[in-house]
Amino acid sequence: MIETNKYGHNATKYKASRFCVAPMLDWTDRHCRYFYRLLSKHAFLYSEMVTTGALIHGDRHRFLHFDSTEHPVALQLGGSNPNDLAVCASMAEDYGYAEVNLNVGCPSDRVQNGRFGACLMAEPDLVAECVDAMKNKVALPVTVKSRIGIDDQDSFDELAHFIDTVAAAGCSVFIIHARKAWLKGLSPKQNREVPPLDYERVYKIKASFPHLEIILNGGITHFDQADRVLQTVDGVMIGREIYHNPYLLADVDAHFFDGVAERPSREAVVQALMPYIEQRLAEGVRLNSIVRHVLGLFHGEPHARSWRRHLSENGPKNGADVNVLFNALALTRG
Repeated sequence: MIETNKYGHNATKYKASRFCVAPMLDWTDRHCRYFYRLLSKHAFLYSEMVTTGALIHGDRHRFLHFDSTEHPVALQLGGSNPNDLAVCASMAEDYGYAEVNLNVGCPSDRVQNGRFGACLMAEPDLVAECVDAMKNKVALPVTVKSRIGIDDQDSFDELAHFIDTVAAAGCSVFIIHARKAWLKGLSPKQNREVPPLDYERVYKIKASFPHLEIILNGGITHFDQADRVLQTVDGVMIGREIYHNPYLLADVDAHFFDGVAERPSREAVVQALMPYIEQRLAEGVRLNSIVRHVLGLFHGEPHARSWRRHLSENGPKNGADVNVLFNALALTRG
């Protein structure tokens, strides 16, 4: 008999964090995550970053509601007030998330103005307070996603001090984007591309803190790279490569989790998505809010352009329904 976890997934010898899909603002919403789960049962998924202010003062249900089939899924929070983060972590627990992750890596001006994101790497004691407040409020794992440094605070010793300080507050899992961030002068996009990758810095952190779970993020675009990284750290996280070529996820369970399920075809994934789309349309969700996430499903295939064009042109139209998807699918059959 195959042992299953509480979500009905086949248990494996690997933690779900062995392969993660990065939190991506405006992209990894609940519709995107539902689609991803049709491709991989085991990849660990993250929400887009949600600020504490949005949850405390806004429509928390809109931000937090998700389908149970998305599990395992974590909520990423943006904030720097320990009390507010504790309140929001409690919300995450109430809604059934598997983890709360604190964003200490986003370098955008808007995020800095709110005193959170990458600028918090300069304040390890405050990050530790935030982690401690959340850990004291919830039973969920509390994790941190950071860079390897910011501006001129980018030495190994400074990164090690940050990790050591935050770990002492109860954080045992760190997701490290293997680039430093420049808080001034570079856009968020440039901060994902211009600062050089330094995997060795992350490997050295793992060697210095072997008791911590270290997940590496940044620059990984194919599984051979991921395999090399996993020889040293505990997990890998891939973001934009997955978003633009989501069918990569179809191989994740077999490649990283010793899965035995057959790889779903692209058409089977689209067919499986149809009932979800119909349910959301009945709730007033616009078709384009969902299909915008599937534009890359046929990446590299002969009719990928026709698929993308049909969805891009017809998905945003008033009254657009699942027939748009059916017609786009027909175009892929040549």
